[in-house]
Amino acid sequence: MGAGFVIGVVGVLILSHAAYSTIQYRSLLKITDEEFSGPPINVVMELIAGLVLCMWAAVTVPGKFLSILPHSDENRVVSLPANLDFMIFNHRGKAFPLDMDVKLK
Repeated sequence: MGAGFVIGVVGVLILSHAAYSTIQYRSLLKITDEEFSGPPINVVMELIAGLVLCMWAAVTVPGKFLSILPHSDENRVVSLPANLDFMIFNHRGKAFPLDMDVKLK
Protein backbone atom coordinates (compact mmCIF):
# COMPACT_ATOMS: atom_id res chain seq x y z
CA MET A 1 0.00 0.00 0.00
CA GLY A 2 1.45 3.27 -1.13
CA ALA A 3 0.97 6.73 0.26
CA GLY A 4 -1.43 7.63 -2.54
CA PHE A 5 -3.74 4.75 -1.65
CA VAL A 6 -3.76 5.74 2.03
CA ILE A 7 -4.52 9.37 1.11
CA GLY A 8 -7.39 8.14 -1.08
CA VAL A 9 -8.84 6.16 1.82
CA VAL A 10 -8.53 9.21 4.08
CA GLY A 11 -10.31 11.29 1.42
CA VAL A 12 -13.18 8.80 1.25
CA LEU A 13 -13.45 8.80 5.05
CA ILE A 14 -13.57 12.62 5.06
CA LEU A 15 -16.32 12.58 2.42
CA SER A 16 -18.26 10.01 4.46
CA HIS A 17 -17.94 12.15 7.59
CA ALA A 18 -19.16 15.21 5.68
CA ALA A 19 -22.21 13.27 4.48
CA TYR A 20 -22.93 12.09 8.02
CA SER A 21 -22.54 15.65 9.34
CA THR A 22 -24.97 16.97 6.74
CA ILE A 23 -27.56 14.32 7.64
CA GLN A 24 -27.12 15.12 11.32
CA TYR A 25 -27.46 18.86 10.63
CA ARG A 26 -30.68 18.31 8.66
CA SER A 27 -32.17 16.23 11.47
CA LEU A 28 -31.27 19.02 13.93
CA LEU A 29 -33.04 21.54 11.66
CA LYS A 30 -36.15 19.31 11.58
CA ILE A 31 -36.23 19.28 15.37
CA THR A 32 -35.96 23.08 15.58
CA ASP A 33 -38.41 23.61 12.65
CA GLU A 34 -35.97 25.63 10.57
CA GLU A 35 -35.52 25.56 6.78
CA PHE A 36 -32.52 23.87 5.20
CA SER A 37 -30.69 26.45 3.11
CA GLY A 38 -27.45 24.52 2.73
CA PRO A 39 -24.82 22.73 4.72
CA PRO A 40 -22.68 24.66 7.20
CA ILE A 41 -19.34 26.08 6.07
CA ASN A 42 -17.30 23.48 7.98
CA VAL A 43 -19.06 20.69 6.06
CA VAL A 44 -18.40 22.49 2.76
CA MET A 45 -14.71 22.79 3.65
CA GLU A 46 -14.69 19.08 4.55
CA LEU A 47 -16.22 18.25 1.18
CA ILE A 48 -13.62 20.29 -0.68
CA ALA A 49 -10.76 18.73 1.30
CA GLY A 50 -12.10 15.20 0.71
CA LEU A 51 -12.59 15.89 -2.99
CA VAL A 52 -9.04 17.21 -3.36
CA LEU A 53 -7.57 14.20 -1.54
CA CYS A 54 -9.60 11.71 -3.61
CA MET A 55 -8.68 13.43 -6.87
CA TRP A 56 -4.99 13.51 -5.91
CA ALA A 57 -5.10 9.80 -5.06
CA ALA A 58 -6.84 9.00 -8.35
CA VAL A 59 -4.14 10.80 -10.31
CA THR A 60 -1.15 9.41 -8.39
CA VAL A 61 -2.26 5.77 -8.08
CA PRO A 62 -2.44 4.62 -11.70
CA GLY A 63 -2.78 1.07 -12.86
CA LYS A 64 -0.09 -0.82 -14.72
CA PHE A 65 0.36 0.71 -18.14
CA LEU A 66 0.77 -1.71 -21.03
CA SER A 67 2.91 -1.16 -24.09
CA ILE A 68 1.11 -0.19 -27.29
CA LEU A 69 3.84 -1.46 -29.55
CA PRO A 70 2.56 -4.53 -31.45
CA HIS A 71 5.78 -6.54 -31.20
CA SER A 72 6.47 -5.89 -27.53
CA ASP A 73 6.98 -8.87 -25.20
CA GLU A 74 4.59 -7.31 -22.67
CA ASN A 75 1.82 -7.04 -25.26
CA ARG A 76 0.83 -10.67 -25.70
CA VAL A 77 -2.81 -11.46 -26.32
CA VAL A 78 -4.19 -14.30 -24.26
CA SER A 79 -6.51 -16.40 -26.38
CA LEU A 80 -9.12 -18.87 -25.25
CA PRO A 81 -8.89 -22.50 -26.24
CA ALA A 82 -10.38 -23.39 -29.59
CA ASN A 83 -13.11 -25.61 -28.19
CA LEU A 84 -16.82 -24.98 -28.57
CA ASP A 85 -17.51 -24.54 -24.85
CA PHE A 86 -17.27 -20.77 -25.07
CA MET A 87 -19.42 -20.32 -28.19
CA ILE A 88 -23.02 -19.27 -27.63
CA PHE A 89 -25.53 -19.90 -30.39
CA ASN A 90 -28.74 -19.45 -28.40
CA HIS A 91 -29.04 -15.68 -27.94
CA ARG A 92 -31.51 -12.84 -28.51
CA GLY A 93 -30.27 -12.15 -32.01
CA LYS A 94 -32.46 -14.93 -33.38
CA ALA A 95 -35.53 -12.76 -32.64
CA PHE A 96 -34.57 -10.39 -35.48
CA PRO A 97 -35.71 -11.26 -38.99
CA LEU A 98 -33.06 -12.67 -41.27
CA ASP A 99 -34.13 -10.63 -44.30
CA MET A 100 -33.05 -7.05 -43.60
CA ASP A 101 -33.90 -4.84 -46.59
CA VAL A 102 -32.87 -1.53 -45.04
CA LYS A 103 -31.56 1.09 -47.44
CA LEU A 104 -29.52 3.99 -46.16
CA LYS A 105 -29.91 7.37 -47.79
